[in-house]
Amino acid sequence: MKFKFFALWLALLCIIMFVLQLAIPGFTDSLVLNQQSFIQPWRFVTAIFLHGSFAHILYNLFALVLFGLILEKLIGSAKFLVVFLISGIFANIISVNFYPSSLGASGAIFGIIGAVAVLKPLMTVWAFNLPMPMFIAAILWAIGDTLGIFMPSSTANIAHLNGLALGLLAGLIFRLRKNENPEVSYKLEIPEHQMREWEDRFVS
Repeated sequence: MKFKFFALWLALLCIIMFVLQLAIPGFTDSLVLNQQSFIQPWRFVTAIFLHGSFAHILYNLFALVLFGLILEKLIGSAKFLVVFLISGIFANIISVNFYPSSLGASGAIFGIIGAVAVLKPLMTVWAFNLPMPMFIAAILWAIGDTLGIFMPSSTANIAHLNGLALGLLAGLIFRLRKNENPEVSYKLEIPEHQMREWEDRFVS
């Protein structure tokens, strides 16, 4: 299973898109998620790679690289890319019904977080200024976003929650498949007839 560092390539793509946002007037408006997405469906994808500020992109890239490389190592590069894109697109499909416009990789990143929380629930992470198991951090992030829905802000909390939900589902599917098809155990096995030949030749 070749490791292709898709998490890093996705981070680079986000950086390139952010530079274009700063350099080209109207670039963001032409690709952001809004009501035009229903007649311009590519916005459900392009909005994933747009960001609203330096703080926004820095925070997202940190999470993408950290958790993305972990998940990519666990399930492979191709499956990681699928989780990222499907989580981001699903989050955007839901978000467009609640927000006039939105952008950012957060929905996709929360999908990654959800998958990691299922596959490596006891992995220690640093969250809320404390070390804690991954599944506890995911629960706390979910609670924070749930509360955020009722507290008006610039954060698309609903996108986070839907991305997380899809990531949890993906992680559960991968975990169940792994249990159904455990990795081959590489044990040294000697056929019985060879053992008998050895006994007849050297023991008798």
